[in-house]
Amino acid sequence: MLKKILKITLIVLLVLIGVAFAAPFLFKGKITELAKKEINNSLNAKVDFADVNISFFKHFPRVALGLEKLQVVGIDRFAADTLFAAKNIDVAVNIMSVIKGGEYKIYSISIDEPRIHAIVTKDSVANWNITKPDTAAVAAGNNKPFQLNLQSYTIHNGYVKYDDASSNMSSEISGLEHSGSGDFTSDLFTLATKTSADAVSFSYGGVPYLSKAKTIVDADIQVDNKTNKYSFKTDKVALNELKLTTEGFFQLVNDSVYNMDIKYDAPSTDFKNILSLIPAIYQKDFASIKTSGKALFNGFVKGTYSSKQIPAYNLNMEVKEGFFQYPDLPKPVKNINFSVKIDNPDGITDHTVVNIPHGHIEMDSDPFDFRLLVKNPVSDMFVDAAAKGKLDLSKVAQLVKLEAGTRLSGLLDADVSVNGNMSAIQKKQYEKFNAAGNVNLNNFFYASKAYPDGIKLTTLLASFNPRNVTLSNLAGQYLKTNFTANGSIDNLLPYALQNQSLTGLLNIKADQVNLNDWMGTPADTTSKTVAATAPFAVPANISFIVNAGVDKVHYDKIDMQDLSGALIIKDESVSLSNIKTNLLDGSMNVSGSYSTKLNKKKPDISLTYDVKNFDVEKTFNAFNTVQKLMPIGKFLSGKLSSQLTFTGKLGEDMMPDLSSLTGNGNLLLIEGFLKKFAPIEKLAGLLNIKELESFSLKDVKNYIEFANGKVMVKPFKVKVNAIDMEIGGVHGFDQSLDYIINMKVPRALMGDKGNAFVNNLVSQANNKGVPVKLGDVVNLKVNMGGTITNPVLKTDFKQAAGSLADDLKQQATDFAKAKIDSAKKAVTGAVKDTIASLKKQAVQTAGEELKKQLFGKDSSNADGKKNIGESAKGLLQNLSPFKKKKPADTTQHQ
Repeated sequence: MLKKILKITLIVLLVLIGVAFAAPFLFKGKITELAKKEINNSLNAKVDFADVNISFFKHFPRVALGLEKLQVVGIDRFAADTLFAAKNIDVAVNIMSVIKGGEYKIYSISIDEPRIHAIVTKDSVANWNITKPDTAAVAAGNNKPFQLNLQSYTIHNGYVKYDDASSNMSSEISGLEHSGSGDFTSDLFTLATKTSADAVSFSYGGVPYLSKAKTIVDADIQVDNKTNKYSFKTDKVALNELKLTTEGFFQLVNDSVYNMDIKYDAPSTDFKNILSLIPAIYQKDFASIKTSGKALFNGFVKGTYSSKQIPAYNLNMEVKEGFFQYPDLPKPVKNINFSVKIDNPDGITDHTVVNIPHGHIEMDSDPFDFRLLVKNPVSDMFVDAAAKGKLDLSKVAQLVKLEAGTRLSGLLDADVSVNGNMSAIQKKQYEKFNAAGNVNLNNFFYASKAYPDGIKLTTLLASFNPRNVTLSNLAGQYLKTNFTANGSIDNLLPYALQNQSLTGLLNIKADQVNLNDWMGTPADTTSKTVAATAPFAVPANISFIVNAGVDKVHYDKIDMQDLSGALIIKDESVSLSNIKTNLLDGSMNVSGSYSTKLNKKKPDISLTYDVKNFDVEKTFNAFNTVQKLMPIGKFLSGKLSSQLTFTGKLGEDMMPDLSSLTGNGNLLLIEGFLKKFAPIEKLAGLLNIKELESFSLKDVKNYIEFANGKVMVKPFKVKVNAIDMEIGGVHGFDQSLDYIINMKVPRALMGDKGNAFVNNLVSQANNKGVPVKLGDVVNLKVNMGGTITNPVLKTDFKQAAGSLADDLKQQATDFAKAKIDSAKKAVTGAVKDTIASLKKQAVQTAGEELKKQLFGKDSSNADGKKNIGESAKGLLQNLSPFKKKKPADTTQHQ
């Protein structure tokens, strides 16, 4: 009996163990299906995960459910943004709920390597508002099978980035470790949390309040689930070496509205703690730095945060008699005295005041004094600021530790001051705004890992007045380029403080520029991999003219001499105006544009050029666009002149999208020699005429049009010895051929083989009932197909002496239709892009008007309407019949 009982017991245990091992596979499909169903029913987003893992042992007696490589990607305007991603999410649930399929009770959650990117647009749309309304969930049959009995959660190695364009606020957290435990089932309980982060940054209004601070926060939070209120009080907060005490509460009113009342204070008065907030100093042997001085740091945040308002806030920081010195450096930084107060009493942005009434610092024995007062930043910003001091930059390395390989020297002398309201500058009432001073920098040199060759400025002299900053003298050297410059920068303060348009003029002269070095391009691109360059977005708020003159420019394999012209940066576009240079044994005049206004990833380009006396062989090898437009150039030598206009787009690799190029122009071969051109060589062999294998040409001009990857060459005439030829047709960027050649060939030039070939053609024609009589000159029609490297020739006498234009009529019709279809496609794309841009501007303008009503802001609503009008006008000007004729484009030598 005992044996039987033991045997039965053993069998039961084995069966139970077997079921425990098999259960993850038995229930895996059910859990995976349920997870995806619930997610899809609940979210307006693209959600995906690699796998679902189930274990009965990891959290026994509970079941461990794991999601691997979860991703939540936005839709519509956030389609390119990943809101949330995690390497793994582990959840502990009730075992019986898995078996019975009832309510799934969650007891713990662990998230490994989460990546969160939260975005708020200028028109206050948040990318995390992706949950569907409850009614939608109910309609989808959602019985809410999940119940939260949470007792603990953890986050490991997290990354959080927050970008709020509506309030000009951003934050970044990396290396986040966080855990919390408590009875989440209770209406009122204590949540014990531990938090640390390798680097925390926070900026608001363009001001960096925190930069890469190592952060620790341990706090017991009183959670009131009925009111969604979280109250806390703790003295275990550290930002680098700065210890803080903080207390208050944070309350979730709804998904987008939060109430808060938080106070913070630094109980320590040691200057070293404040000094630790400077990343460059904290990261360089901070523990061994000698310091002295007193400090004060406190503030609060109180009120409501939503898309329509921000809470009131206050920050006070003061340093007295600050001093620090690295033990292995000879010079100290001393007499550091300053106070900073940032105050917003009611959450209205226009009521913010930033005040630094005095600031003083001495580097060795060189004093530097400064002050700053900013008021009414929205309606009519008032600025009162000044800075004065001299600094020997070579002493910086004796004061603070620089990154290995960094060298710095030069003498800086600055004395500048500004006082007045921004409206005075905007209205050009310069007498109501005071701005004066000079900045003088001599013998400046800077080198680092990023700039190993160094940047040298022999002289920089700038003067300030209410109208502009005048750069009267700038001379220096970079990457073996010696340059001088002068000019002026207008609207600098409104640009820096209010993000208004920056305007200016700069005149630059240089002796030589090696663009391969400037762009980081290897000299031998055939043997090294060159990283693709992504398109750069042209800023919307810059209107700048650069007049340049360079004695010599080297780019790729091209050498240019005496380059001159203007670069115009405006309206999210860069225009080349009247660029002149000598290269390839000839001269070139170029105008064009590069624009990211409609599409940041696929910029629009246009180019018009006029080249004279170019060496054909050098031109073909230098420009890949010429290789596509004129493939015969590979087999030509001689001189070439050309005028060409085209428009198109660049791809994301900054190379022209050949299928988008549309244009026309002409090619004039002044004199040249053709040899080893397979189609003509094959024709020469067919007719047994050695004179066609290689021959000289002079004053051959043809006109071309191109679109959709095809080039149409209009009929042109060539005479080779006594042979008259008229040539025309189409070739593709893919090297395909579709040409017709009408020839008048003297029979005397053809040998026995050639005449036998012609006689055979006559016999074939006569057999088909087509009477052909040959004289001393044979009229031949040659249809040339295939490709440049493998041509296919067909010949006959039919209509041989007819008009080539008639022969090509259908071909020209097909080409024109394809070009129209391409233009329609481009116009449709432009309309879509512009309408999207207009919608965005309209929403933004409405948002600005709302802010005006809420915050007393002197809105730029009129400017918004003006921008919308200008965008619509620009669209009309680019659509036929409104489009004006103007030079076409591209910004690269292709």
